[in-house]
Amino acid sequence: MDDVKIGEILRPGSTYEQRAREETVRARFWKTARKAAKSIPFLDEVIAGYYCALDPATPTWVRGTLLAALAYFVMPFDIIPDFIVGLGFTDDAAVLMAALNAIRNHVTPAHREAAKKAIADLDKDN
Repeated sequence: MDDVKIGEILRPGSTYEQRAREETVRARFWKTARKAAKSIPFLDEVIAGYYCALDPATPTWVRGTLLAALAYFVMPFDIIPDFIVGLGFTDDAAVLMAALNAIRNHVTPAHREAAKKAIADLDKDN
């Protein structure tokens, strides 16, 4: 996946687009995270990014970037559909990694702690 395509995906978008993405992410994130758990080795950072994106104290542009990446992650049909075993989450991982690298300094210890607890809960469910 090239940098131009990732840059297009990660555009924060308008306030309206951010609200729509947030609704989509809230509705689908945990189901997708469970499916991707074995495919994305940095899922802990993705979950921390989820909490960062939903934190009202996070700057708007950071939230927008994260919501764009997370919306791409939760959509089952994208460049490489998620249901393709072994490949489905590779494009999602590239987009998520780019977003997380761009906003790394905004993910707080509180976001990481919430992610740690959520992963423990995911492990209990399996």
